[in-house]
Amino acid sequence: MINVWCVRAEFGKYAQAFVQGGYAAIGWIGERSLADCKSRDDIHSLYRKYHPNDTSNIVIGQQVGQISRFLLEVAPGDIVITPDSNTELLRYGVVEPGYEYKPSDPDCPYMHRRRIKWHAEPLLRSELSVPLQNTMRSSLTVFAVSQVEEVLRLAGRETEIPQTKAKPYDPTKAVLEQVLELDDKEFEILVGHLLTALGFEGSEVVGKTGDGGVDATGELNVSNLAKVKVFVQAKRYKLGKRISANTVKALRASIPQNGQGAFITTADFQRQAFDVALETGFPRIGLINGEQLVDLLVEHWDDIPIEFRDRLSLKRGLVLS
Repeated sequence: MINVWCVRAEFGKYAQAFVQGGYAAIGWIGERSLADCKSRDDIHSLYRKYHPNDTSNIVIGQQVGQISRFLLEVAPGDIVITPDSNTELLRYGVVEPGYEYKPSDPDCPYMHRRRIKWHAEPLLRSELSVPLQNTMRSSLTVFAVSQVEEVLRLAGRETEIPQTKAKPYDPTKAVLEQVLELDDKEFEILVGHLLTALGFEGSEVVGKTGDGGVDATGELNVSNLAKVKVFVQAKRYKLGKRISANTVKALRASIPQNGQGAFITTADFQRQAFDVALETGFPRIGLINGEQLVDLLVEHWDDIPIEFRDRLSLKRGLVLS
């Protein structure tokens, strides 16, 4: 069974060294190899030796747990993800056999290493489902990623996903089919309500049906630390359709330089659309596809006005569990 792990490179600072060197690495215990550590107890003893000032059992347990996962649980054939210094990207690769201890390396100070065959092309964070995006926000250095099937699909390894004989019920498709029963204006209003549920202030629907420009706006105030004005295009498209780069580029013309954009749809995007959305020198455009839209609706269902919940005729526990 393939497992997926995240090993952080100090918030991407050493991601390039990881990729170029063909490894992932951690620190915590220095000045000696961990090759003879065969159990969590072995690691626990060493950690206490190197960190005598750590007295909290919670802190010790968390740190020892991360070292143990990296050394004893990550197995050859597993997938490792590490966030890039470019926060829009995630690097991923396959674990190879072997542990290495490298006490001196000018490119990376972390001494305990596992061999990784990194994939040449990174993953885009914007392609991840909302639950997987939330998983990747964990502050831990080493942790398991539960969305294994999604990662395998993104990595082009669908054939390694266990197949079931019965065709599984697809709750995402069921929700999207109900959303497509809304007309264009209703869909734009639903997106406005979703922006409010996400924490945007002053969310309003401003577009005109079929105008091809901005349909809704909102301002996100992060505890008075930062404010972001977002200009949103909300479009219903048939399931299976992929929105082109030119369609995303057309939205960019409606976004002021100090704002950001978002394109929210029931469909999906061509790969080139992501390149346009993140193009340097232009306002960033977040792309939310149908699957991510359903994730957000599930997460914030109770914050959507009752009229729209009734209009969509969806019940929690059937498709919103």
